Amino acid sequence: MATGLAAAASVLPSQVFASLTNDIRPYSIDVPEEQLADLRARIAATRWPDRETVADGSQGPRLDEFQSLVRHWGTDYDWRKVEARLNSLPMFMTEIDDIDIHFIHARSKHENALPVIITHGWPGSIIEQLKIIGPLTDPESHGGNASDAFHVVISSMPGFGFSGKPSGRGWNPDRIARAWAQLMNRLGYERYVAQGGDWGSPVSSAMARQAAPGLLGIHINLPASVPSEVASVLAVGGPAPVGLTEMEHAAFASIETFFKKYRAYGLVMGTRSQTIGYALADSPVGLAAWIYDYNNGEPGRLLDRDDVLDDITLYWLTNTATSAARIYWETAGQSVILSAAQKTSEISLPVSITVFPGEVYRAPETWARRSYRNLIHFSEAERGGHFAAWEQPDLFSRELRAAFRSLR
Repeated sequence: MATGLAAAASVLPSQVFASLTNDIRPYSIDVPEEQLADLRARIAATRWPDRETVADGSQGPRLDEFQSLVRHWGTDYDWRKVEARLNSLPMFMTEIDDIDIHFIHARSKHENALPVIITHGWPGSIIEQLKIIGPLTDPESHGGNASDAFHVVISSMPGFGFSGKPSGRGWNPDRIARAWAQLMNRLGYERYVAQGGDWGSPVSSAMARQAAPGLLGIHINLPASVPSEVASVLAVGGPAPVGLTEMEHAAFASIETFFKKYRAYGLVMGTRSQTIGYALADSPVGLAAWIYDYNNGEPGRLLDRDDVLDDITLYWLTNTATSAARIYWETAGQSVILSAAQKTSEISLPVSITVFPGEVYRAPETWARRSYRNLIHFSEAERGGHFAAWEQPDLFSRELRAAFRSLR
């Protein structure tokens, strides 16, 4: 899918070329038309299941609603729009720890901008962060000040998108964190910050725990703040522990509901990633259903349907449903929100947290302060959910500016 240097050069700002080395290669995308035709043919040939037997989404995406999305995908959706959008950005490839890492490196016009590396999660991709590049690199055009500008690095995790697929074991958040630190060093950044949600949260937290050279602090929007006594109850079922505040009770109830309805995703991919991969790699509609249903159907509620299809199509065209699922296998299906699992007590670097109301759970500040001993910023946003940067890019960008202002 990559084209040559000459094609990439036409979309790269001149200042980025100054930082290129033999280790960093420009990258652009050109999906063969045959692949898109094959995708449309597979969609048209879908064998549909029978209709759900309930009047709600408790059994999964409802047939009429989901067929409407898929019909649009097979007839009117245009992958070339997002392909052109990606190719208009400075994209690169570099090899780290024997695997190709794909990343966007969008530098601000402000030389004193703070570098930030941003990590997506599952079932997301770099598509999640495209809308925040402008507000972060050019804050003056988006209600901010030049002093809040960022140089933005957005990486595709190994096994996701255009990055290489690991051929062996061990690519867990700790190893990805070490690769990200090497990437920022290779880009020449001696001072930088990290941000992540979903799997990006344990990756960023691992960077902080490892005290990566040059890392000033992290911002996360899915904190691993569930205390051990709460996690123990959630693991076996039962009433909430005594002594919880009203907000802590609400958080407990949200996690309990999420675990009952959706924890199976992590359990299946954490134990049988290859098994589920056979289905997801062969059926685009099966892949779409697996991704679309995640997190209580949030994509259908908070994102444009073409946004959702951009992400799903990226998974399909790169055939990364199986390789992406293996991050759950690498972590034995552990939940990313358990403080003990993420070893948050070992983090001494500054941590900032934004809680979005539509997240898996609204982390109480009391739990967050117990989990992160150097919590320098805690904020509850008025809008947004699990894919916060995707859903509310301006609000998300304002949160990052506030979170890292004291570290500049």
